[in-house]
Amino acid sequence: MVMKKGLAMGLIIALSASVAACGSDNEEKPAATNGASQQQGDDKHTISMIDYRYGALPPTDGKGIQMINEKFNVDFKPQYVVHSDYTQKLSAVVASGEIPDIIVLEAPDANFYKWAKQGAFLPLDEYMDDYESFKLIPDNVRKSVTVDNKVYAIQKYLTENYDLTPMIRTDWLEKLGLSMPTTYEEMKQVALAFTKNDPDGNGKDDTYGLAMAENINPQYAMGTYWDLNAWYHKDEQGQFIPGLISNARKDHVQWLADLYKEGAITKDFALMNWSNVNTKEFYAGKAGMFIGTPRGMNPSWMQALVDINPDAKLAPIPAFKAPDDSQGFTSSTGFYGLVMLSAKLKDDPEKVKRILEMIDFGRTFHPLDQRNASNEAFNWINGLENEGYKIVDGVVQRELEEKGLAPMNFLPDSRMWAPSDSANGYSKEYTVPLLREVTAQFETMHEGLKHYINPVNAVFSETRATKDAELGKFLYMEQTKMIFGEKPVSDWDAMVKEWMDKGGAQVVKEVNDALKESGNSGGQWK
Repeated sequence: MVMKKGLAMGLIIALSASVAACGSDNEEKPAATNGASQQQGDDKHTISMIDYRYGALPPTDGKGIQMINEKFNVDFKPQYVVHSDYTQKLSAVVASGEIPDIIVLEAPDANFYKWAKQGAFLPLDEYMDDYESFKLIPDNVRKSVTVDNKVYAIQKYLTENYDLTPMIRTDWLEKLGLSMPTTYEEMKQVALAFTKNDPDGNGKDDTYGLAMAENINPQYAMGTYWDLNAWYHKDEQGQFIPGLISNARKDHVQWLADLYKEGAITKDFALMNWSNVNTKEFYAGKAGMFIGTPRGMNPSWMQALVDINPDAKLAPIPAFKAPDDSQGFTSSTGFYGLVMLSAKLKDDPEKVKRILEMIDFGRTFHPLDQRNASNEAFNWINGLENEGYKIVDGVVQRELEEKGLAPMNFLPDSRMWAPSDSANGYSKEYTVPLLREVTAQFETMHEGLKHYINPVNAVFSETRATKDAELGKFLYMEQTKMIFGEKPVSDWDAMVKEWMDKGGAQVVKEVNDALKESGNSGGQWK
């Protein structure tokens, strides 16, 4: 797998390479322009943009830019900065007052809210219903970029309900005559059986229950009730609190401690990095439970498991019914990345329209069976078949972004906004049969479950933004000690108090104040 989850240590999201194009209202004529016909009769606009990249930067004179200029009748001038330098560079640009027409951010951080309140960005409310891909952004997701009742960003796509949840070796269950667990007690007994009863049948003591890496990752939350990231539980004052300090989490840590004592969890997991727990533990055939999702899975790792255990079978573990009768997993933030427009554009509506057309074009969804050269718009945005991409065994293989051969390498947003999670058809894109099968099961499972809308995703807390990593690290360290047996779980209340004193109390106050101010009562499922 290529994705990692944690409250404070960061959510590493391996985003699928998505593409998009225009709908029927924007169809191009099949001339030599290959879907890139110029908009006639419009003035040519110079459009500037600042954006970041994690890897190599695309060339500022790439073929993809030329195609964008021709299609939209613009002089597009993007500036790219390596991610590690981006915050400092962008802060300097905003401070100078010379803000580019388009600004891209990874998330609505403290700077986003500060700059929005200072008037740096153009309010976009009046445009949100004018473009099909913008209409698809759910209201609960849109709240994350709403400041003083105005929308200041167009959010980039992320599936709402395909977060990482536990999966299990069902071939091991069958070998030992066990059933899919439906409670934590049953899951505990399965984990112990995987540890002690030779589920792979090789006669060696070389298997165990739960694969785990540093920061108690995965968390093995079998529903929102136990989710450390979810603001689901409330304190005695009726305020929402993070799951990481809840009593449900306390019980869960005790459960993990019991399993660790029996050798049913990765030994010394606090020293195990994410790559190794994947390649040297679960996908090496040692552990019986891990996590999965329909999107972003690593085919080579799954193939390694199949090479070791050709008869391996996997399935997602359905959410357990919680003590309060809730049953379901937590939704994601519903987006990853933001596109803002400079407030200086307020007197240039035609330029705003041109920019929004570019953004909307890049986000338009294409069903899986239309991602080929016969779809003119798809072909164009990917840089033309056999130039910017090729199709091998039915799978789109794109040239490296750093070559700059495709418009999607440069557009402000080229991530398709699907009408639903399931519409993406992620499972159908995998070529490893086992991976295709288990991801299809994940899709079916999520389709039939309710998901909790995490209220904290819709509000901003200054203290949370600045101290979350520090506060989370403290809790992970203390809870790891409890799991290792170095500290008793009975120290839980003292740990929570220390967290509160270190700044957690202020985080709880700010989050709940923001929820009240926005009229968000929380506790919503969909």
